Amino acid sequence: EQRTVRVVLPARRGALYDRNGVPLAITQGFYHVGVAPNELEDIRAGFLLLVRNLGTSAPALDREFQARKRWIYLHGPFNATQVQPLRGVRGIHLDGEFERFYPSRDLARPIIGGIDPDRSSGAAGLELSLDSILTGRPGEAVFLKDRAGRRYESPGRMVREPVAGNDVVLTLDAELQEIAEQGLDDALVQLKAESGDVVFLDPATGELLALASRQAVEGDHPRASTFTDPFEPGSTAKLFTAAALLVHRRVDTTDAVFAENGQWEMPVNSAGRTRTIHDAHPSKGKLTLAQAIQVSSNIAMAKFSSRLKPEEQFEMLRDFGFGTPTAAEFPSESRGRLARPDRWQPMYTRASLAMGYEIGVTPVQLATAYA
Repeated sequence: EQRTVRVVLPARRGALYDRNGVPLAITQGFYHVGVAPNELEDIRAGFLLLVRNLGTSAPALDREFQARKRWIYLHGPFNATQVQPLRGVRGIHLDGEFERFYPSRDLARPIIGGIDPDRSSGAAGLELSLDSILTGRPGEAVFLKDRAGRRYESPGRMVREPVAGNDVVLTLDAELQEIAEQGLDDALVQLKAESGDVVFLDPATGELLALASRQAVEGDHPRASTFTDPFEPGSTAKLFTAAALLVHRRVDTTDAVFAENGQWEMPVNSAGRTRTIHDAHPSKGKLTLAQAIQVSSNIAMAKFSSRLKPEEQFEMLRDFGFGTPTAAEFPSESRGRLARPDRWQPMYTRASLAMGYEIGVTPVQLATAYA
């Protein structure tokens, strides 16, 4: 037991690629090198081999040899190409480790996430949600050791080879991701905005192609707010109440409501309480449902929504995916906010939801609903 040591052999973590094979997260092996001069069959040949392949300073290494040290440690780190000629050379010992590397640097990093350096496991983003797929199975070996603690391979050592983790090809497109991020940066400057999100997806399949997020204060770990930060969608939600009206046949192409010339005191209860609703673009006369969508009339949508039962409006919003995660396999995805109809103030809440208020949706939920 004093002469042997059991060593865990780390397994390479699987890579993450975009849909076209562009690497977004890869694991690279690197090595430290130990030299036992008394084990070298030809000290001069070993010296030259180290200098030529590792780029080590010849005078500095020569001083180590001249000092007649029993063990010389070269930290490096050195890559696999550098140490390949050293493999199997008696007296030269390689100590391998792995390091996670992101070739595209900050591209899609809130989505890709990162790993816990202490445990080499996923800590955020897709690195976390896909951790069980990306993580390999470590191996094991038994080495002999001398009184100084140096390890030597034993001919009869037990070995269980490590098994690398699986690679994963994502639906993301690195080129579109770069366009989305640059476009978002430009838009924030032009509009003097503090934050924003961009979602690209294929409406035929639901595949997410690019996801860009920027926050006013990002800190060390920017959030993937396309998944995590719900907001009130406003007029973009009017189509879903329109869908409920059409499905339940509460309107036809000729139905129209008075647009109140841009301001309406909507009754909200039997006691005579009212709520003032404004239109950003006042309309005269009446508006059909199609016209209400065209001019984005809050007043017309509030009036049309009164034709729906709360349960009908709720079920349509729910069936479009609001109030539930999208199942996109992203950790910490918000389900958004959609109250059950038994918690509504019927007249008030129906109008609010028709105008895109009293509901919280994520950018991915909204894009998916439109798709």
